[in-house]
Amino acid sequence: VQLVESGGGLVQPGRSFTLSCAASGFPFSQFGMKWCRQAPGKERELVAAISFAGVITYYADSVKGRFTASRDNAKSTLYLQMNSLVPEDTAVYYCETTTGNRGQGTQVTVST
Repeated sequence: VQLVESGGGLVQPGRSFTLSCAASGFPFSQFGMKWCRQAPGKERELVAAISFAGVITYYADSVKGRFTASRDNAKSTLYLQMNSLVPEDTAVYYCETTTGNRGQGTQVTVST
C-alpha cells in the first residue's frame, strides 16, 4: 500500500488549496478513504471520510461548508478541496485507508 499526498504549502487566510493523494498497491476503488490532519501539539483529527463509491460519510464540524473531499477511482486519487482557509487549518494533512494505512503527509500552513 502506498499513499502519496501532495499539494500542500503556505497560503494566506481566506485562500484555497487542493490536496491530492495518489494511491497504489491496493484496489483503491474498493476502499473507503479518509483525510486526517495533525496540528503541532495536538492529536490527529479526522477531517473527512468518503466511501468507496464517493459518498461523503463524515466532515468535521470545523471544516463543514469549506472543505470538500472527492475521489477519482479511475485515477486512484483522493482529493481535498479546501476553501476559506483559516490559521486553525494549519496542520500536516494525511490520507488514510479505512484499514489504517497512511501516507507521509503534506504540510499546509495558513498564515499572513
